[in-house]
Amino acid sequence: MRNPKKGMTLIVKEVTRLTVGLIFLFGIYIMLHGHLTPGGGFAGGVIIALSFIHMVLAYGGDFASRKMNLQTATFMESLGGLMFLLLALLGLIITGVFFLNFLPHGTPFELPSAGIIPLCNIAICIKVGAGLYLVFILLTTFKPGGDK
Repeated sequence: MRNPKKGMTLIVKEVTRLTVGLIFLFGIYIMLHGHLTPGGGFAGGVIIALSFIHMVLAYGGDFASRKMNLQTATFMESLGGLMFLLLALLGLIITGVFFLNFLPHGTPFELPSAGIIPLCNIAICIKVGAGLYLVFILLTTFKPGGDK
C-alpha cells in the first residue's frame, strides 16, 4: 500500500512534472497580455496558483513546500499588495492624482502600450497567486477541533 503523504502514482507525478511549467508560463502570458487580451493579473494569478496546487496534489505537501513554503507565500502576497499600493502612491506623488498613469502610453495594441496597467497586473498576479496558494494550503492542513 502506498503512503498518501508521498503523493499520487508515478503516472500522475510524471504528467505533473511535464505540465506544471507550461501551466506556470501560461499564467505569466495571461498576466502580461491582460491589457491586450482577456485576462490580466487576477486570471494570471489564479493560473499560477493552480500550478503550485497541482504540485501539492501530485507530489504531496512536503515536496511543494520546498518549492514555495508558507513564509515565502506570505511574503509574496504582502509584496504584491505593497507593489500595487506603491504604484497608486507614485501616481499621487508624480502627478498629484491618486492612481494616475505616469508612464507613456505607447502605440495601441502593442505590449508596452498601457502605461502602468501591466505593472498593476504583475502586482495583482503576485498577490492573487500567493493568496490562493495560501488559502489552499491552509484549508488542506487545518484540522477542526485541533489536537485534543
